[in-house]
Amino acid sequence: MSTPDSLLHFFLDTRKHTEAICQPLEIEDYVVQPVADVSPPKWHLGHSTWFFEEFILKPHITGYKVFDNDFSFVFNSYYESVGEHVMRSDRGNLSRPSVEKVYDYRAYVTKAINDVIEEKKDNHLYDLIEMGIHHEKQHQELLLTDIKYILGNNPLLPLYSKNFKEHQEETHDQEWIPIAEGIYGIGHDSKNFSYDNELGRHKVYLNACEISNKLVTNQEFIEFIQDKGYQNFELWHAEGWDWVNKNNIKAPLYWHEIKGEWFHYTLNGLQKISTNTPITHISYFEAFAFAQWKGYRLPTEFEWETAQHGFSWGQRWEWTESAYLPYPNYKKAAGALGEYNGKFMVNQKVLRGGSVATPIKHTRPTYRNFFPTHTRWQYNGIRLAR
Repeated sequence: MSTPDSLLHFFLDTRKHTEAICQPLEIEDYVVQPVADVSPPKWHLGHSTWFFEEFILKPHITGYKVFDNDFSFVFNSYYESVGEHVMRSDRGNLSRPSVEKVYDYRAYVTKAINDVIEEKKDNHLYDLIEMGIHHEKQHQELLLTDIKYILGNNPLLPLYSKNFKEHQEETHDQEWIPIAEGIYGIGHDSKNFSYDNELGRHKVYLNACEISNKLVTNQEFIEFIQDKGYQNFELWHAEGWDWVNKNNIKAPLYWHEIKGEWFHYTLNGLQKISTNTPITHISYFEAFAFAQWKGYRLPTEFEWETAQHGFSWGQRWEWTESAYLPYPNYKKAAGALGEYNGKFMVNQKVLRGGSVATPIKHTRPTYRNFFPTHTRWQYNGIRLAR
């Protein structure tokens, strides 16, 4: 359990960082929604504020007055037990409330939570606030990747910031980290914060295998493209092959072939691809097909967790071969917070590690991210196993 002072510092730093992410935006950028999966920045600012108001202030603070009665409908994401909400695909239609009013909302709720931390001295409320902080950190990552999608689909391919570093070369030599056949412990086992989907420490049996200490690079993926990997149906799942053909997929998201050379859109603008940096913005379908082409496979999430101490991770969310399923004895929390993870445990793949967009103090070896198999707008990459 955090002390009140450390929790308050953590809370205020998190709130400031969310707004700092939006600082480079023009006012017109705040409401754009190119596709249903991408939420406008204004909505993220409001939703991460609504979470504190809905789950902490409204039920636990006597006499609390909500900022605006319509905001629960506008900024609820998917919590059916809380009430009705705007359809996800309609978030870009919310020209009102204004950006200014949403920032006023943030200031109003931030002050109220500040007062709760300083005055209540309630461990249960502190736990809920810590959950809200990590929920906002998740949205900080989503903010960055959604901003990139918004700007990356603008025909002018505008610059977001000169300071955000997306691509860093791994300079060490490739080695294969062995995992001996045996039984291993999996899952979160400390008193530090974790999500419920990490709980249920249990044992798994693993066959002997090896995992690469390096991520797959852009150069390796270019070789896959040049060898007509996107045209070879034998490398793909049937659903993946349908996805490639239906969507005319020929390269990772944000890649542009210009006069025979590969460029990609980055938050620093359009740049020539650095061949030795890790590939990113690829789907599970592409990760699987590449592994097939290379003669290897993707690791399971249990292999990844067992071997992760032997390699550096955190540049890319790494696709695994594991379906997103509950651990043994998993139990959803009562009420609305039980909707946080459990109801998504179907038709998703687990990703491990973290990315260049993941905020500090928000990842750990047991963190289980999850996305549908076609997802590409996150900083997803590939680590091979054999």
